Amino acid sequence: MKGNIYIVDTTLRDGEQTAGVVFTTKEKLRIAQLLDSIGVHQIEAGIPVMGGDEQEAIKKIVKLKLKASIMAWNRALIGDIKESLKCGVDAVAISVSTSDIHIRHKLHSSRDEVLQRMVKSVEFAKKEGVYVSVNAEDASRTDMDFLIQFAMEAKRAGADRLRYCDTVGIMEPFLVYHQIKELKKVANIDIEMHTHNDFGMATANALGGIKAGANWVGVTMNGLGERAGNAALEEVVMALKYIWDLDLGFKTDRLREVAEYVAQASGRSLPVCKTIVGSNMFKLESMIHGEAVIMKNPREYEAFSPEEVGLERQIVIGKHSDEKSLIIKFKEYGITLEEEEAREILPRIRTAAINLKRSLFDKEIVGIYNEWQKGHLNWKIAEEN
Repeated sequence: MKGNIYIVDTTLRDGEQTAGVVFTTKEKLRIAQLLDSIGVHQIEAGIPVMGGDEQEAIKKIVKLKLKASIMAWNRALIGDIKESLKCGVDAVAISVSTSDIHIRHKLHSSRDEVLQRMVKSVEFAKKEGVYVSVNAEDASRTDMDFLIQFAMEAKRAGADRLRYCDTVGIMEPFLVYHQIKELKKVANIDIEMHTHNDFGMATANALGGIKAGANWVGVTMNGLGERAGNAALEEVVMALKYIWDLDLGFKTDRLREVAEYVAQASGRSLPVCKTIVGSNMFKLESMIHGEAVIMKNPREYEAFSPEEVGLERQIVIGKHSDEKSLIIKFKEYGITLEEEEAREILPRIRTAAINLKRSLFDKEIVGIYNEWQKGHLNWKIAEEN
């Protein structure tokens, strides 16, 4: 890996193409502000040729004068690019299919015509003074020789980067590495990884591309996107920071905040087991791990601290808890529990958790404690009498 890595977030474009997801203009503006505030380098704000509310939202995002570059998505058509320029964006993505299956069945065209359309569009956009990303749609199923030719023609036409799109999410990181390595070596152009998660490898494929020389990564917050979604911003940023020791300077302590807002705006609840920002990331039930984390060294079972992503460490009480778990948990309630008392209460806790098939809420734990205390008190009175 050489040079800087840049993040282009497409939550407002590819993320909104998630089936059933629609953002209001107000939500788009807020999401753009949040993405900018945590450190996103470029925001793909939408598709201007859709007109109406879409154009108005993009124009308003541009007027926010964020630090991030604002990009608009286009087909390889002059008309599309003109609509983007009307919005005042400083960057355009020009997308065209490069795989033979797309060229034949989607575009009803030929490789030569694809190249001509792309070159004409890039040259027009560059004359207008904007940054240009050329998107090779379905690059992962494209003949490699043609993909290299496409990249070289794009560069000659003035394109600033090539977006390698794993449109149907069929790649794996080792093959990605070899393809991007070859593209970078021959075409010598900046490359963006745009990966989909159909086989659960979007983030891995993005990292494979970066390792081979790609210096841009396309992401969405919470991994939104068509079908199984895109590489998630939070995963890519944190993986770079903690696996490869490559800190992009993001305000990661706000990741949970941004994830929650995008989840609410998209109408998609944030799973408790979501990587990086899910609430289960730092919930402890089994004290096999919990004792190390809370009483000894958190790094024994945590790759990073909860504060790093805006979360808190929590002990939950359930079937796998032990006496130490209860003692620590009851301190939160202002109750000092002796080890013998915890040992007596624990079977009741475990039975309740099994019956309910989950960990217990605080009020349930306190309720069990109160019942035990009442019974214990009655037993003491009876014994004294």
